[in-house]
Amino acid sequence: MSTLFLQSCHVATAPSSKPNHLHRLPSSRCTKAQLQELRVCTNRTCRRQGSFQTLETLSGIAPPNVSVKSSGCLGCCGAGPNLVFLPDGLIIRHCGTASRCSEVMVSLFGGGGGGDNNHNSNTSLDALALRKRADVEFQNKNFAEAELLLSQAIDLKPFGGLHVTFKCRSFVRMELGNYSGALEDANEALALALGYSEAYICQGDAFLALNKFDLAEQSYLTSLDIDPSIRNSKSFKITQLVKRLENLNTKWMPRILNSLTKC
Repeated sequence: MSTLFLQSCHVATAPSSKPNHLHRLPSSRCTKAQLQELRVCTNRTCRRQGSFQTLETLSGIAPPNVSVKSSGCLGCCGAGPNLVFLPDGLIIRHCGTASRCSEVMVSLFGGGGGGDNNHNSNTSLDALALRKRADVEFQNKNFAEAELLLSQAIDLKPFGGLHVTFKCRSFVRMELGNYSGALEDANEALALALGYSEAYICQGDAFLALNKFDLAEQSYLTSLDIDPSIRNSKSFKITQLVKRLENLNTKWMPRILNSLTKC
């Protein structure tokens, strides 16, 4: 997955006209600690039916309060790709297309009905498609075009994935030297998803570029508090951070580096 698509993490069409697509998992398989979660089977049969693509699509259109993760076999082999909604233990079958993924996501978490659900389903997929196009432009260093595509995705006001899109545009705006705009986008992402560790990294990068070193330190430390493993991810470039601080020759450098390396 590319730099721009460092994602966080989210319908079975309300029991639609195909009740055979749904059944309950035994309650012992549900975890009460996981409040809003979709698990996608990536075992052999579902994998052959495209469950990794399903996992990617669901992750890309998920609202910020819903986690999408992979799962082992859910016991419905041949009817996949299969999902389970936790903590309810609701099994969703035949989720092998982007439209089905969006339908499922909106039905479970959209809270609307009828035409509203159809609109939300379509705009989420359209926004995701724009974000993928922006990712290609970003990889080709066409940053202005990437920003335009991400702005179009944001203007669609999709049901899910908006926090990721704001984070992506923040990343792009950093490359364009628009540090104030990057900070605004990082803040928008965090307003939608307060626990979004990668948005805190974007926020820290923007603060650093604006010479607000104490605020940069707070943002980076918050990202690590939320997800300590992010230290080893490509989005947390401590080497680049060291170089940038050294170039600035600021008194904040030892303090920030000490904080980031010891926690």
